[in-house]
Amino acid sequence: MKVWLRHHRFALRQALRNVANARGSFLLNAVVIAIAFALPLTGLTILENLRPLSGQLDVEPEISLFLEMGTPREQALALRSEIKGVLQDGKRPAKIEFLPREKALELLKQKSGLSEALAILETNPLPDGYLIKLPPFEDAASAAGVDALALRLRDLGGVDHVEIDSIWIKRLAALVHLLDVALLILAVTLGVVVVTVVFNTVRLQVLTQREEIAVSRLVGATDLFIYRPFYYSGALLGLCAAALAAGMVALMLHPLNTALAAFAHLYASEFALRPLGLVDTGLLLGLGAILGFSGAVLSVTRQLFSPEL
Repeated sequence: MKVWLRHHRFALRQALRNVANARGSFLLNAVVIAIAFALPLTGLTILENLRPLSGQLDVEPEISLFLEMGTPREQALALRSEIKGVLQDGKRPAKIEFLPREKALELLKQKSGLSEALAILETNPLPDGYLIKLPPFEDAASAAGVDALALRLRDLGGVDHVEIDSIWIKRLAALVHLLDVALLILAVTLGVVVVTVVFNTVRLQVLTQREEIAVSRLVGATDLFIYRPFYYSGALLGLCAAALAAGMVALMLHPLNTALAAFAHLYASEFALRPLGLVDTGLLLGLGAILGFSGAVLSVTRQLFSPEL
């Protein structure tokens, strides 16, 4: 165990020495990789700030059910039991409110500001209807089942039209899902870029030190002992690049929040983007180190079979 630890300490010191000897190229490569990291990291930061915002919306979805014109009032009132049956079958508790056409017209006059224009009408153009209030959604995705419920309500006798007042929630869910997929594709693509940059960086280090590697082999050093410092170099490069990316995104949030504050003020809101938490930042740093290590392993494996060494 002591020998194993001593070998790794030696490899880490050698990797740090290599970094110190090539500070300029190491920093340049770290900046390039950090830019590749920063793009999906910015998208992830924005999405993580949007998720709780959409989840905290205390939305009480409503389904407006309009009956056919001329439906007798007795038949309209009797429809309540059928609506209850549909809701019970769908296991959705809800509040059912009958809205007579007279009350609907009065509400329209109050909320639309067209009371004078509506007063000119000789007859009431609005039908009787029902307002069905469902419990608030736990998240945006849970709105998907409302469509099936609306279809069953539309098939009831005497129903002319069904309107879902929470359709925007499903659109928000679809948009967030689309951004998730786009962010995943972007992250995978740029992950390949990171591995490629580390691959070429470590390859150049190996070629630069090929004479030292040849001497080490002559005195009996194993391939693992020789190439272990390069593994650490790749991991350090990925780790430093991830840290730079986190810093870049944190700095970008300040001007973004300044612009968002002016925009949110128009909607009487105080929404602001917050940087990722310690756990997410730690995962980012770990991912950077893993990608850097992977690129180094691929590069070193290729060099093992190269005739140049």
